[in-house]
Amino acid sequence: MYLLEHDAKELMAQAGIAVPAGCLIEDPEQIPEGLPPGPWVVKAQVTAGGRGKAGLIRKASTREEISSLSTQMWGATIKGRTVNAIRVEQQVADASESYIALMVDGAAGAVRIIMAAEGGVDIESLPPEKIRTRVVPAEARALNAAVVELAASWKGAPRAALRSAGERLAAMFLAREVMLAEINPLFVRSDGSWVAGDAKVVTDENALERQPDIKALLERRAHAYPEADVKRVHGFDYVVVDPDGDIGLLTTGAGLSMMLVDELRQQGLKPYNFLDIRTGGMRGDPARLVSVLEWLAEGRSIKVLLINIFAGITELGEFSKLLVTALERVPQLRVPVVARLVGNGLPAAAPVLEVAGIRLHTDLDAAVQEVRAVLEGSK
Repeated sequence: MYLLEHDAKELMAQAGIAVPAGCLIEDPEQIPEGLPPGPWVVKAQVTAGGRGKAGLIRKASTREEISSLSTQMWGATIKGRTVNAIRVEQQVADASESYIALMVDGAAGAVRIIMAAEGGVDIESLPPEKIRTRVVPAEARALNAAVVELAASWKGAPRAALRSAGERLAAMFLAREVMLAEINPLFVRSDGSWVAGDAKVVTDENALERQPDIKALLERRAHAYPEADVKRVHGFDYVVVDPDGDIGLLTTGAGLSMMLVDELRQQGLKPYNFLDIRTGGMRGDPARLVSVLEWLAEGRSIKVLLINIFAGITELGEFSKLLVTALERVPQLRVPVVARLVGNGLPAAAPVLEVAGIRLHTDLDAAVQEVRAVLEGSK
C-alpha cells in the first residue's frame, strides 16, 4: 500500500524520524485553527511523484494563502490520481537537501540501500557517481553496517545526517515490514541535524495482520485507500488502472491478470481495471462476483466485460452458474460479455453460458478479437 505523504510521515514520526510539524486538511473550506507556526508548505496528497514540478507543492505565509492554494489544488489530477487531501506543514529553512531510500530488491532477495548527499526534485538526473548503493540481507546488523559505510562517503553534516537518518529508517523498515521507505529531500542543517522533508512509504499488504498500527490506519482512513481496503475486506485485489477505460476485466491470477492488462494496452485497447478474484474463495456464493460487477458498473466508459479465468480449485461449471447469477443481480451493468475459460470443469461451463447468451472462448486471442469487434460496433 502506497501511503500518502501525511500518513507516511506519521509512521516515520512513530519510529523517531524527525518530520516537520503539520496537519491534514480534507476539506479546503475548513482550515484547522491548530496549524503549526508558519511559514508553511502546502502539499497536495496523492500517491504520485512529480508534485513539485506540477505546482502541487507551494509555500504560504498566511492562512489566506493556505486557503487559496488548497482550493486551487483540490481536485487536480496528476498521473491519474486526484487530489482529495492537503498536508500543511512548517517550512524548513537553512538546510541542504540529501536523499536516502531502502527498498526490497526482489531479484536479490535482499534490501537495497541508496544514498546521495544531493536530493530534491532533480534526484533522477543526478550523475551515477554521486549516488551510493548497497544490497544487503534484511537483517538489522547488516543494514546498519551498510548505512555507516555508505554515509562515510561524505564528510561533515551530510555524513552525520545520512548515518543517523539511515539507522532510524532501517529500524522502521524492518519493524514495519515495508517494501519501500524513502526520504527525499532529507533536509540537512549545518550542525548535522536533519528532518524528513518528504516521505514515501510502501507497505506490504500481506503483512497487515502482523502490523496492527498499519491495519488500524487503513481501517481509519479507508476512504483514502479504497483499493487496499477492498483487499482487506474482500480478500482479493481490485485496482482501477484507467478511469476512462472501456474494457471491464473479471480475471483471476495476479500475474496473468497483469499480463492481460499489458497485452490489451499493447494492442491499443483500454482496460479499466486490474483484478485477481481468487475464485477458490467463492465456495458456492456469488457475493464476490456481485461486488466486482457493482464496482465495474461505476466505470463511466465501460462498453464490454472480458472474463479470463483459469480454474483450479473452482469448477468452471459452478463458476459459470455463479457468474450468471451475479450478472442478474447487477442490472446496472448492461454490456456485452466475452468469456475465456480454461481449466477444471470446462465442458460443464459451456451450456450454462450458452443459455445466458455468452459465447465461450478457450483461446485468449479469439476472446480479444471479439472484444475489439464489440468496441468497434459501439462507435
